[in-house]
Amino acid sequence: MNEVNVKKEEQLTEGTMMKMLEWTYEKTMNGLPGTSSAYELMNDYERKHDNVNRAANALIRNQNMKAGASGFLTGVGGFITLPVAVPANVASVLYVQMRMIAAVALLGGHNLKDDQVKTLVYVALLGNAANEVLKQTGIKVGEKITRSLIQKIPGKALTALNRKVGFRLVTKFGQKGAINLGKGIPLIGGFIGGALDVTSTNLVGKKAKEFFL
Repeated sequence: MNEVNVKKEEQLTEGTMMKMLEWTYEKTMNGLPGTSSAYELMNDYERKHDNVNRAANALIRNQNMKAGASGFLTGVGGFITLPVAVPANVASVLYVQMRMIAAVALLGGHNLKDDQVKTLVYVALLGNAANEVLKQTGIKVGEKITRSLIQKIPGKALTALNRKVGFRLVTKFGQKGAINLGKGIPLIGGFIGGALDVTSTNLVGKKAKEFFL
């Protein structure tokens, strides 16, 4: 697999994974060369559809196709600055999925600069495992996640959530950025012949709608 501007010996830890998530979130808001930012993506789909749900569904369908294309962003200039050792195709999918989640959050009227929103964007990357992580952190998952509820998540809970997301992703990537296909979580799904199982991105999209719409 193609690794970008990193030492092969570097091992993933919660800390390095958080650096990767932080980097991706910043690129999600500002865009990469040749790609739209989450704001531009949201505006595009909001303009083309008559309600938020239809816009979100169309956005998710389109991002499924992008995530299914191996190395969607491989070769894009911004990816030479990746902060941690992950295969370029995994970094590509991470960017596509996080940008999709962020755009859905914007469709729901949320502010990407809020720490609570940022953390829930990270949590949504876990797809079906997201609710389990929220529950472990003491956040009720049986009720609708409203904007007011998001704003009430305390700082300590945000820190705990970030660490749990980082740990989950490191576990799935394995040491040195290797992909563990057997686990099959939404972020890295199943690469078969260089293609991503797009069902994983669809699960992440559904979780984004559950959180933010």
